[in-house]
Amino acid sequence: MPRTSYAIAIGSNRPGRHGGPVREVLAAIAALDGVTAVSPILQTPPLGPSKRRFANAVALLASDAEPPALLRQLKAIERRFGRRRGRNWAARVIDLDIVLWSGGSWGEPGLTVPHRLFRERDFVLAPLVRVAPEWRDPVTGRTIRQLRARLTRPVPASRGRAGVGP
Repeated sequence: MPRTSYAIAIGSNRPGRHGGPVREVLAAIAALDGVTAVSPILQTPPLGPSKRRFANAVALLASDAEPPALLRQLKAIERRFGRRRGRNWAARVIDLDIVLWSGGSWGEPGLTVPHRLFRERDFVLAPLVRVAPEWRDPVTGRTIRQLRARLTRPVPASRGRAGVGP
């Protein structure tokens, strides 16, 4: 299989053996094979019930692995970092997700590429736009820059209530 590219979202909001969340993200990036670009690490507010802020980044990888094989590699790294599967939205020492693959879309039980929620998450789009602004979402055809602009544009204030006349 020819070498392809992946965008991997990386997040942490709990200290681990490498230190605080930023140090965990840096250590996770170092554990990845084939890194070609890395976004700045952004501090972001938590989603869901967690009270801890996240450190988030995106790394671009070049790899010969198909998405399921790469996912197994990412899950092995998470286990080495002390990640335990459990409830959603809980504090985590590291989270590694395949967001995009240059091969387009991939779908099977347990793995959907592109990541099904990435278009709605600024903590993914903000770092991703720093390293791959022109990468096109294979589902919508929009670039990462366009997706982020759509997500972050201000909502216009209502000019009055619909249906109310003079």
